[in-house]
Amino acid sequence: MKRILVIGGSRYFGKTLVKRAREAGDEVTVLNRGSGAPPRGVDRLVADRDDEEALRAALGPREFDVVVDQVCYTPLQAAVARRVFAGRTGRYVMTSTMEVYDPATLPAGPAGPVPAAPFPVTEASLDPARLPLPGAAGRAPGPWPAYVYAEGKRQAEAVFLRDPAFPYVSVRAAHVLGGGPAEFTGRLAHYVERIAAGTPVDVHEAPYATSFIHHHEMAEFLHWTAGQTFTGPVNAASHGAPDVLALCEAVAERVGRRPRYRVVGAGAAASPFSFDRAYAMDNGLASVLGFGSGRVADWLPGAITETAGAAG
Repeated sequence: MKRILVIGGSRYFGKTLVKRAREAGDEVTVLNRGSGAPPRGVDRLVADRDDEEALRAALGPREFDVVVDQVCYTPLQAAVARRVFAGRTGRYVMTSTMEVYDPATLPAGPAGPVPAAPFPVTEASLDPARLPLPGAAGRAPGPWPAYVYAEGKRQAEAVFLRDPAFPYVSVRAAHVLGGGPAEFTGRLAHYVERIAAGTPVDVHEAPYATSFIHHHEMAEFLHWTAGQTFTGPVNAASHGAPDVLALCEAVAERVGRRPRYRVVGAGAAASPFSFDRAYAMDNGLASVLGFGSGRVADWLPGAITETAGAAG
């Protein structure tokens, strides 16, 4: 049994993680701003994780074997967590994202833009601690949401990696799907609704493959990571990396209507999961470490059916 603190854990695969850990016999506590009651048998602490004093007060003298941080988006949040949890946790797991590899948002250094990583990208392709700080050289920080999200995660990872205060893991999650209405981003619903209605889907002329993971598998991956001893970044993705056209074909099979496409120009915005650059992830390290990843082809049809049912 482990003493696990989940920061966040109030929706989607965070809720599943909390339930899974409790069912496994772990002593689970969630910390959030009070959104949603935790499952029976799970303690809850209420605090704004950005407020260092309030966070310390909510934690009191508590110590944990593992902290799983579901909602760390900025280097400031990482810095607060690093100070507060130093000396009170044996392991820190941050849920990061595959978007840290996105070449469209990588900062530029003195020698120019950081080159795109080999495809598919491995964990060694990116060391956030060695990247220039935002705006330090070359391209200025971008205001668009994709940049803000990706760079926030990269810099949060860098805070933990530059001067470790505890054993630290960053789980770089693929695009998480499944769960019907629980999948709050609406990205899979975008395809189900448009294809079912005969509305064209905006795609790039030659879209690149991308990585996905089922929401149950993501929760299992985080719980598994909490019980391991390795440190550093690890990619979390199911086997198989379909492109947006393959995704549309899978949706078409479930909704019974052929997809229609509208091709957009280079650099133009397209539908979710249509990419004009490569950064699908290699999940080989997780396999070597002992995690048994699922296959996108096995779970995607069910995820589409769930989404179509919720839309209907």
